[in-house]
Amino acid sequence: MFGQIAPWYDFLNHLLSLNIDKRWRERTAKLVPPGPASLGPILDLCTGTGDLALTYDREAKGSVPIIGADFSHEMLLRAVKKATAAGAGERVKFVEADAQALPFADNTFQLVTVAFGLRNVTDTDKGLAEMVRVTKPAGRVAILEFSKPRNPILGRLYSCYFRYVLPLVGQLISRSRESAYRYLPASVLKFPDYEALVEKMQSAGLEEVKYLPFTFGIATLYVGVKGTQ
Repeated sequence: MFGQIAPWYDFLNHLLSLNIDKRWRERTAKLVPPGPASLGPILDLCTGTGDLALTYDREAKGSVPIIGADFSHEMLLRAVKKATAAGAGERVKFVEADAQALPFADNTFQLVTVAFGLRNVTDTDKGLAEMVRVTKPAGRVAILEFSKPRNPILGRLYSCYFRYVLPLVGQLISRSRESAYRYLPASVLKFPDYEALVEKMQSAGLEEVKYLPFTFGIATLYVGVKGTQ
C-alpha cells in the first residue's frame, strides 16, 4: 500500500494538511533538539520519504549522524533522492527495516523519533519497546502523531474532514488500489492518543513522559526519557 502511494506521498501530505505538517516537524526538532554528536546518532523510525530526518539534519546543522529507517523500499528511494538534493546524502543514511525488529544494537541512539508512523506498526507495544531498546540511557524518544481534538465543535469538523474529504481527495489523486487514504483516517481514529499513549510509553520503560498538542490537538508531540538503570 505504501509503495503504491509513494509517488504522491509528499504532495498529498502537504496538500491535505494545508502545509501545516512541515511546521509540526520543525517544531518537533525545536522542542526536542539534537544534542552534540558525542551523544550518538539520531534514528528516525518509519521515516517514509525522510522529512523528519532531514528536518533534524537542518536543526543540527549537519553535525549529527542521522539514520532513517522504514519498511517501504519505494519510500526510501525517494528519501535518498531528497537527501542527496539537500546536500545531506553523506550525513543522513537510510535503512530498510522492520520497526518491530530493528537491526541496531541496544543503547545506540541519543534520540529516536517517529512522525505519523507509530500507528502503522502492527504491534504498537513491540514498536515502542524496540524504540526504547535502541535508545541510550538518558536518551529521548519523541513521537509526533495525529490525535483527535477534544474541543467538541472542532472535533466534529475534524472527524468529517478525516472521514469524508481526506479519503476522497487522496483516492482521486493517488488512485491507490489498496484505498490507502481510507486506511489513514481509520487508523488515526482508532489509535490511542493523549493519556492512553503516554501510558503505553511508560509501560515500554520511558520516564518523564509528556505530551503537547499541536494545532488544537490535530497532532500531538509525545516525549519520554529512557531511564539510566
